[in-house]
Amino acid sequence: MAKNSSRGGGVHTTPNPEGAGWVNQMKGKVTSKHRLKERAVETGRVLAQEKRTEHTIHNIDGSIGKKNSYGNDPSTSKG
Repeated sequence: MAKNSSRGGGVHTTPNPEGAGWVNQMKGKVTSKHRLKERAVETGRVLAQEKRTEHTIHNIDGSIGKKNSYGNDPSTSKG
């Protein structure tokens, strides 16, 4: 399994780097631990919405599966 570190901003839902289950991380610090990915994603989404930041959901291998933004988007965007 790939090492999971959330160096970037926002909330990262990743496989638990210390064992079984899933975690949510902000600035490299674990904010919550969960047995199921679905529960971790729900909690991460709420946290990202509260913080008005990006939520990055990782796959089991640590690669990025999905990103959602809940704020701080530029008011004008191309495309």
